[in-house]
Amino acid sequence: MFHARRPGGVPVLLAGAALLLGACAGPDPDPERTPASSGPEQAPPVETITYAYEQEFHSYNNNTTAENATRNFAPLQRVLTGFWFYGDRGAITPDRDFGNYRKISDDPLTVRYTIADKAVWSDGTPIDCDDVMLWWAFRSGKVRGFASADTNGVQDTRVPDCRAGGRTFDLVYDKPFADWVAGGPGATEMLPAHVVAARDGLSEEEFIAAVRDTDAGRLEKGIRFFNDGWVSEGRLPDAELIPSSGPYKLSKLDAGQRLTLVANDRWWGTPAATPTIVERFITLDEQAQALQNREVQIVEPQPGPDVLQQLQSLSGVRVSVFDRYTYEHLDFNFDSSPFRDARLREAFARCVPRQRIVDQLVKPVAPAAVPLQVRTVAPFQANSAEVVAASGSADAYTRQDIAGAKALLRRAGKIGLEVSIGYQTPNPRRTAAVQLIIDSCNKAGFKVVDKGSEDFLGTVMPSNGYDVALFAWSGSSLVSGWASNFTSPEKCDARNKGNNNGCYSSERVDRLIARLNSTVDLGAQNPIIGEIEKRLWSDLATIPLFQHPGLSAWDETLRNVVPNPAQSTVTWNMDRWSRS
Repeated sequence: MFHARRPGGVPVLLAGAALLLGACAGPDPDPERTPASSGPEQAPPVETITYAYEQEFHSYNNNTTAENATRNFAPLQRVLTGFWFYGDRGAITPDRDFGNYRKISDDPLTVRYTIADKAVWSDGTPIDCDDVMLWWAFRSGKVRGFASADTNGVQDTRVPDCRAGGRTFDLVYDKPFADWVAGGPGATEMLPAHVVAARDGLSEEEFIAAVRDTDAGRLEKGIRFFNDGWVSEGRLPDAELIPSSGPYKLSKLDAGQRLTLVANDRWWGTPAATPTIVERFITLDEQAQALQNREVQIVEPQPGPDVLQQLQSLSGVRVSVFDRYTYEHLDFNFDSSPFRDARLREAFARCVPRQRIVDQLVKPVAPAAVPLQVRTVAPFQANSAEVVAASGSADAYTRQDIAGAKALLRRAGKIGLEVSIGYQTPNPRRTAAVQLIIDSCNKAGFKVVDKGSEDFLGTVMPSNGYDVALFAWSGSSLVSGWASNFTSPEKCDARNKGNNNGCYSSERVDRLIARLNSTVDLGAQNPIIGEIEKRLWSDLATIPLFQHPGLSAWDETLRNVVPNPAQSTVTWNMDRWSRS
């Protein structure tokens, strides 16, 4: 799994800082792949551009709790388009090719959406009302059974009043929504309803009626398909199940190697600049070497001094270091671990060496880095200082207190408590961070065990098989983006906990989040966010560690490669990539 969450949260697997670069990706006999060159001067043909990503694509539907992940979102955002996307510098950007929308009323808040007349799935099916109704069914949470990663905002809307074939609909909110500009279906969220309806043998009209009646029984098989039927276990689903609504369509998945996207000949907007885009699955510690060998033309490796130095030494390569809406953190398991006890959470927080982790693993690349004091606002955002001040967290757990941690453990009768820290491997920087935690917290009386695994985000985290999870959220500036991370889940399981992996629960925080999401005035949001952060620190819901710097590098012969600080990554405009 790995939760790339909507519209702002996304666990991302980000690997080691000070790491040694060894061999690049292994030999690949596939004759369809773009051959690697022996040096920078031998570039692949212009018909194909290849970029590296650390994890394998896993689902055409990234909107479920299990699959709402950057590994799916990044390649899909120009396959499944919508009314908006994370554009340049992470800004919410209307997609005029897909359609248009505007607010037509403040009371009640009403936003009118119109799908472009030419909008059509790559199989020739028009994009219209039934697709809207599928989106509303899973995003509103009002049709039971959908394993939706997030219902925030849409849960307060009325069922769209559209008819079969209709392309215009209104979203009417029962109360104000701060992020209404990103409240409708965005990139990767509009899925083909005709594919889902076919599971239950429903016509377009019947499907729309079933959603309007919130009749989960009539949609039972379609809901099961939505949750699991688009998962790619080593190969893509049949082509008729995965039509495109963007400039590219999914073509082929070679297990463990690459995902191939080809231009969509039914796309009604500006044609893709390059006919074929290939995503190569290459671990973070091998990406710089892969770029040096020109196995790929674009990489986003984990920032680290050795990686940065190697990239900067390459001829014919452009390098960019930038701020990102991504932060590293530790999540407690409130469901099935000893950390349900607040005393033990405090003891662990006292011994985690946050400053040392930043000093050793982050500052070599980002010299100004400091331990992160809040979870919901990035340090480079204009309101960061105000939120930190309102939260009262300026010095929260920055300095270690081994003696205090040991005293808390002793009073709880838990000296020698074994604690498993889970994270996705391979990830040299996280492995190094866990070792620093082991060295420190074991002195306080814990017995910390490194439980990193290759399937952590896919199986261990969803089933709550850990005591503490180490991963990153990648998001955006939207205040509603992280609501699901801290909202009490109805049920603590993989299908129902949304982004709240550890199943933290606070009625006070739930009320504050609901209030924040209804606060349209930006200035009035900061005190509320500060109060939320104060409560999250008081409860020790999570332990924030540091903000991630971003690092991208690409062959200088490429045009229109633009790194992005939001969860959209560098691929946000892949349809504009070309070679000069």
